[in-house]
Amino acid sequence: MKRLNLDQSYLMRTLFRLLEIPSPTGLTDTIVHVMCHELKKLGIPFELTRRGAIRANMPGKVQSPDRAIVAHLDTLGAMVKNLRANGRIEVVPVGTWSPRFAEGARVTVYMEDDRSYRGTILPLKASGHTYNEEIDTQPTAWSNLEVRVDMESNSRQDLEEAGFNVGDFIAIDPDPEFTDNGYIVSRHLDDKAGVAAILTAAKAIVEAKVPLELDCHLLFTISEEVGVGASHVLHGDVAELVSVDNGTLAPGQNTSEFGVTISMQDSSGPFDRHLTSKLIDLCRTHKIEHARDVFNHYRSDAAAAMEAGNDIRTALLCFGLDASHGYERTHIQSLMSLADLLSLYIQSPPTFTRDRDLLGPLADFPHQPELEKHMEDPPQT
Repeated sequence: MKRLNLDQSYLMRTLFRLLEIPSPTGLTDTIVHVMCHELKKLGIPFELTRRGAIRANMPGKVQSPDRAIVAHLDTLGAMVKNLRANGRIEVVPVGTWSPRFAEGARVTVYMEDDRSYRGTILPLKASGHTYNEEIDTQPTAWSNLEVRVDMESNSRQDLEEAGFNVGDFIAIDPDPEFTDNGYIVSRHLDDKAGVAAILTAAKAIVEAKVPLELDCHLLFTISEEVGVGASHVLHGDVAELVSVDNGTLAPGQNTSEFGVTISMQDSSGPFDRHLTSKLIDLCRTHKIEHARDVFNHYRSDAAAAMEAGNDIRTALLCFGLDASHGYERTHIQSLMSLADLLSLYIQSPPTFTRDRDLLGPLADFPHQPELEKHMEDPPQT
């Protein structure tokens, strides 16, 4: 394994391009095309599932067992629930996010026949000149929000004649800003920042022509925000799966704002101890800034893969993210640390050679030396 030169400007350009593309869960075809075009430019072959999840293939010396790295292209969004008598649109969320972060958002409503309208998500009582203090006392709830479409619309009939329908997708503007001191502020950094970091690591490996120990699949899913994740894009040869997503910066959390964070557990349970330890050791050996964290209200692509019945080792690598599922902020240094670790992991040998088989003997099963005193017949050293 060797440390590679990572193209920071490529990471930033790629991230900005991805943020520009609306991709709420269910409206991801365009970003899939853009991703596939980018993979073509990098010279990385790929294939698609029926609905558009991407599996790119970086060949290695050994085809099985192989590994996979996964991130999701879909983002949070909303959908038209009803057309109101006042000419405005009732909304429901796509994915799990707070209505307090929806208030004031500029949006695009995507309709049939490739038409769209711009609009703004507003609380039902939006004008202080009319409602006075009631604008501050109305409950924060999706049922108290509506989309004001930028057209003359004063009735349900106006909306119907314009072509709006229940089920139209609503994409939330990202409003990205890249500051001079390295901060990146935008909606939907979850998980487009992770995708950009993976592509940056892959680009470095391709350009350096580094021979890989084993095949590595880059997986890009399209419905993680609604819980489907990597359940539909794996194949049986994958023995270890590293999910890439955000780590939350908040009181009580231990996520690194400027480094990479290795999650020890999320709401679906602990990650594989051996694979996680390997990633931590790579950080230590190569002096990559890192931290460990546990997330109580969080699940990633890896959870869906496990729940689908895949017997694989999983781990979760995170970039630091403040205000997740809201007005998010990360730092370029965190994304570069993540890309650095990923480039090393892709070059590394398999965590266990025995993992090439779904079933195997006890003889080569890993030991836990600190617990061997509890064994009936401890191994001879």
